[in-house]
Amino acid sequence: MAFELDLRWQPVDEVGLEHAHVIEDAAGVHVRSMAIGEFEGFHYGMDWRAELAPDWTFRSLIIERTDGARLELSCDASRWTMTGQPEPQVAGCIDFDISATPFSNTLPIRRVKFEIGVPQRFNMAWVPLDSLEPFVDGQIYTKLDETHFRYEAADGSFTQVLTIDEHGFVVDYPTLYRRL
Repeated sequence: MAFELDLRWQPVDEVGLEHAHVIEDAAGVHVRSMAIGEFEGFHYGMDWRAELAPDWTFRSLIIERTDGARLELSCDASRWTMTGQPEPQVAGCIDFDISATPFSNTLPIRRVKFEIGVPQRFNMAWVPLDSLEPFVDGQIYTKLDETHFRYEAADGSFTQVLTIDEHGFVVDYPTLYRRL
């Protein structure tokens, strides 16, 4: 189902705003987002772009911070590269997760067929905005019903129930983000 959406999220306890433009068509999913804010004490401004296959499989990510720092991350099958060079730090990951956006939660929700109540674990390439140095982050998603997923850090340090819309985008991420 093709669509074109503009999405806006605001951090719950921090200052900031993100505006994402998402296009899904026969060629895949194309995302362009701009965000400003503070995450875990780091003030940022960034522009990020992602390309996904039609089945929402990750292809590429470019993050450009306003201070000039840049990250280019891509994956072809299971081979991850960063700025064109092999990136063993995220080998075995499925999707990316940028620390300052709830968009990343949509990737497994859209890509995988979930059964209600059955948790599924994923290794994500977690990208902290302060360093732009990705690393493996284990995450567990459990579909609770058509509009709710439980998100858990695999190490047990964090759990929240996400409310999503009909396209799988986060509407409410308690303690972190809400959609405007």
